[in-house]
Amino acid sequence: MGFWELLITPLGYDFMVHALITTVVASIVCALLSCWLIMAGWSLMGDAVSHAVLPGVVLAYIGGFPYVIGALIFGLGAVVLIGVVRQRTRVREDAAIGIVFTTLFAIGMVLISVTPSQTDLNHILFGSVLGLSRGDVIQVGVVALLAAAWMIFKRRDLTLYVFDPGHAQAIGLRPGRMRWTLLIALALTVVVAIQAVGVIMVVAMLITPGAAAFCLTRRFGLMLVLAPVIAAGCALIGLYGSYYLDLSPGGSVVVCQGAAFAVAALVGGLRRHAARSRLAADPVAVAR
Repeated sequence: MGFWELLITPLGYDFMVHALITTVVASIVCALLSCWLIMAGWSLMGDAVSHAVLPGVVLAYIGGFPYVIGALIFGLGAVVLIGVVRQRTRVREDAAIGIVFTTLFAIGMVLISVTPSQTDLNHILFGSVLGLSRGDVIQVGVVALLAAAWMIFKRRDLTLYVFDPGHAQAIGLRPGRMRWTLLIALALTVVVAIQAVGVIMVVAMLITPGAAAFCLTRRFGLMLVLAPVIAAGCALIGLYGSYYLDLSPGGSVVVCQGAAFAVAALVGGLRRHAARSRLAADPVAVAR
């Protein structure tokens, strides 16, 4: 079987076309956000929101209303709860995040366990990208477009807030408002990615592409390009690999992203070593 045939054959099935569109779109949106999360040190917050939406998604499926609504309510509600716990108790933010997201995630697990057995909700945990309908793909596309447009529209403010909150406040940006801007983008992005990889592995898509891009460059503008390219490539390789090797689609995508990070870290390390070697060999020339 030739390369072209290997590439085209899966596209003869609607479920693979829907899976490819959804996963690539979700990967790109997650990768964009991951750049800001990495630079802001919000990896744990991404983990918290991605797990805290589980009760909302379960209730949405049980109640028969769009999962977007339930996920957004619980995602933003989790952020509010984290703030309340942090302000009203003596615990630090990392502890507050851990308490809130584990509790909400456990509530979601309990809801799944008491749901009638004929309703299979495991796809919420592990993703169901091969079972998406055309309507699901459209829904994901709309939410992804909103999330991407929101981030692109606010990219300068978000970047300034992430790198220099003091200067951002000095020029009139409100840190609290910018924090909520980033959190709203996070909640929307989590909603998009859940369909592709499920609640459990969303955090990988929110962190790994940005971390891989950060290993390759220190220019933030270039990070915003590299991260989506890496994520989209991993989505395609992971899904094609899952089709031909009969593997978990979401798991394959995340494994590819982990491999991409390992390669990026290795390349970045080699480049830094080469730069140090050049500096040691001829510091005057390097300085010029």
